Amino acid sequence: MAHHLTRREFLTRAATVAAAAAFTSRLADAVPPATRVTVYKDPNCGCCTAWNEAMRKAGFLIDVRDTPNIAAVKASLGVPEALASCHTGVVAGYLFEGHVPPDLVQKVLKERPALVGLFVPGMPSGSPGMEGPSPERYDVIALGRDQKQGVYATRMGRTQA
Repeated sequence: MAHHLTRREFLTRAATVAAAAAFTSRLADAVPPATRVTVYKDPNCGCCTAWNEAMRKAGFLIDVRDTPNIAAVKASLGVPEALASCHTGVVAGYLFEGHVPPDLVQKVLKERPALVGLFVPGMPSGSPGMEGPSPERYDVIALGRDQKQGVYATRMGRTQA
C-alpha cells in the first residue's frame, strides 16, 4: 500500500532539501580550505610571518620558503620592481605581492580573472600583517596578463575605503 505524504511532511522535506542546497551552494562559493599558498620571504621578516598567520586564519595552507636573496626570487617570478614588497605568495598561477588582504586572494581564486596577480607595494600600516594604531589608506594593484595596471581595491586598514 502506497504511503501518501501529508502536506506538512511534504513541506518539511521540501524545506530540508532547499536548506541543504543553499548550504552546498555557499560551500561551493568558498575557497577550499586546502588551498596552498607558497610564500617567499626574508627569514628575518616579522610582518611576513604576521601576513602568513592572517592567511591561515582565512583558511589557506601556507608553505613558507625563507629566502635570503628575495630580490632574485621576485625577479624570477616576474614581480615588477615598482610593485614589490617584502614577500610574495604564489597560488594557482597568481602572484600576491605584499600585504594583500586574504579576502581579495579568495576573490581572485574564485573569479579567475586574467591577471598576473595582486600587489600591495611597500608596507602600508593597517594592512594584514601590518596592523597598528594608525591605519592608512592603500591601494591593491591588479597587474593584468597584458601588463596593464589598475586599482583593484582601496582599503583603510581592514575595511574597504
